[in-house]
Amino acid sequence: MAIEVIRVYKEHFPALRLIGKRYTNKDRGQDGFGKQWDAWMTRDQFAALKRAVGILPFDEDPLGLMTMRADGTDFAYWIGLFFPVQTQAPEGYDFLDLPKSDIAVGWVRGNPENGEIYGGPPHEAVCKKIRTERLGNFRSDIAGPDSGVYCFFERYHRLRFHEMDADGNVILDYGNYIV
Repeated sequence: MAIEVIRVYKEHFPALRLIGKRYTNKDRGQDGFGKQWDAWMTRDQFAALKRAVGILPFDEDPLGLMTMRADGTDFAYWIGLFFPVQTQAPEGYDFLDLPKSDIAVGWVRGNPENGEIYGGPPHEAVCKKIRTERLGNFRSDIAGPDSGVYCFFERYHRLRFHEMDADGNVILDYGNYIV
């Protein structure tokens, strides 16, 4: 089955702090950032992060958050969780402060085993649907005014991503900061 964008809608997020680990293209493997995700999952680093922070996150769903310029430079891939903006990042973790914003979210249904729901093509399909539905324009000021930095994420929802349908498909959320 090819991927399918089954829903797009808008959410509003307050100012948030992403706490986790920051990776760059130097850390990318043949499977993207699969090696890093395997380490996070096998070591249960999300539970360890929540214990180290000591407060509940804004959302308990794991994130793969990306920032980059329109030309693809300054790419960063973060694995972590959203917390309230003033939350102290524990030693050994990185953080990224994000402004309050509307978020355009698209749900992509597909097979996680063959990798079809990850990466550029499904994200581009969501972006196309967001533009078609006129949900907003993609923000390019995430690192401050005139920064030219875009922000988008994969959200591994605790139900949608972990409940396979009869064909082995799951739903991965793609969120995009918009104005």
